[in-house]
Amino acid sequence: MIAIVDYGAGNLRSVANAITKVGYQTQITSQASDLFSAKAIVLPGVGAAANVMDNLNKRGLANPIRQLIDEGRPFLGVCIGLQVLFTDTEEGGRHDCLDIISGRVRKLPIGLKIPHMGWNQVNQKVNHPVFNGIPDEANFYFVHSYYVEPEDKSIVVGETDYDLSFCSVIARENLIATQFHPEKSGDYGLRIYTNFLKLAIGAKRGNRMGII
Repeated sequence: MIAIVDYGAGNLRSVANAITKVGYQTQITSQASDLFSAKAIVLPGVGAAANVMDNLNKRGLANPIRQLIDEGRPFLGVCIGLQVLFTDTEEGGRHDCLDIISGRVRKLPIGLKIPHMGWNQVNQKVNHPVFNGIPDEANFYFVHSYYVEPEDKSIVVGETDYDLSFCSVIARENLIATQFHPEKSGDYGLRIYTNFLKLAIGAKRGNRMGII
């Protein structure tokens, strides 16, 4: 079973539909016990990082997510689900996030059209299994006003240009996350889910999916 984290907001149904379409069973849940029994976890994203963190904490999900990622459970973050993995965010003033990835979430520079909304290319910086069957510079769908800035640049496997070049995909062992929305990105977006879930289902618990 693939657990989709319900923190009270987010495009949960479209993520569930996308994963079902590529052949996997899902469960939308706000229960920590379901996360511990899941083969893989997806944290989808819509909204503000501070509100997401508040809801994760209120539902008792923040610490289980930290624990499960640390233990090697396959995890995919999408949009806000990427951003809350970082140390803190500038959104709405400084707010603490999960601090699983060292770094900060920053606002896109003044002068750009914000939010960054629509199709844009992802430049593959690393030959990573999450990109199997996806050409370099393929287009994906973005909706965001903030971007992540990891301290460890080696985890950046995809970048996107929007006047500045920002990190749009990270990967570290069992953890993969995207700034774009795969579930809104057509066939290549579905391929992201397929590739992640093939890695997750093929992994023995705790072996970090055997990547990076």
